[in-house]
Amino acid sequence: MRPVKAADLLELDPRLQTVVLQCYPIPEQVIYQAAKNDYSEIPIHEQQIPSPDKCGKWIVETLLANDRGHFGPLETPSITFSVSGYVHNVIVQARTHRIATFDVQSQRYTGKRVLKVAKDELSVEDVFYIRPPGYYTNRQGKKYDWTLADYNDELDFIYEGCKRYAAKYEKGMCEEHIRDYLAQAIRQNFVCTFNLRSILHFMDMRSKLDAQLEIQALCAQMAPLLKEWTPNVWNYYEEKRLHKGKLAP
Repeated sequence: MRPVKAADLLELDPRLQTVVLQCYPIPEQVIYQAAKNDYSEIPIHEQQIPSPDKCGKWIVETLLANDRGHFGPLETPSITFSVSGYVHNVIVQARTHRIATFDVQSQRYTGKRVLKVAKDELSVEDVFYIRPPGYYTNRQGKKYDWTLADYNDELDFIYEGCKRYAAKYEKGMCEEHIRDYLAQAIRQNFVCTFNLRSILHFMDMRSKLDAQLEIQALCAQMAPLLKEWTPNVWNYYEEKRLHKGKLAP
């Protein structure tokens, strides 16, 4: 039986979304300028800049090809993502790397969505993430069927937690206290900013095929956005490093 893959999660759950909020407009040109400055006799701002494509090809040939590993200039441009719909465990894993800035949806201030679940104004799946039924494995070698009955059991458990949350809220208790009644499966949106080097580090660590499925899915959503942003660097990365779990740049 084929195990559930990250791509399956994205296909089955349209609530999982990753969007670029802002990014440095022509990143491969500024990387070129930063790197070229190291051995330039005159200030780099006084020099003519090649086209973005030529800059990108120079970066790959001069800094990256043949495992040269000159990733420092890739720290120059940055990109900011809005990530929504992912389970709380994803942001817990993502923040462990300390290589980006994160602004995370707080459960102290966003409890109204839970109250709407308790009132049947939102579905449980709108606010909480439950893995779809299927066959699952992990890096520790566990293999098991997660059935529709298992799915519905978790659905009921989460719903009852929302009911308990709502009852305590009506008694005047604060959100930062009664969130303890909620399942860890709550969806938690976040905004994160990486430089190009740090996002490639993140992809090295979290796009590995034995990483947690949901964070693999996040990397899969980031990949085409990075390809559009830095096409030459991404094409090199995709061929030489993606999914290979190499030491991070």
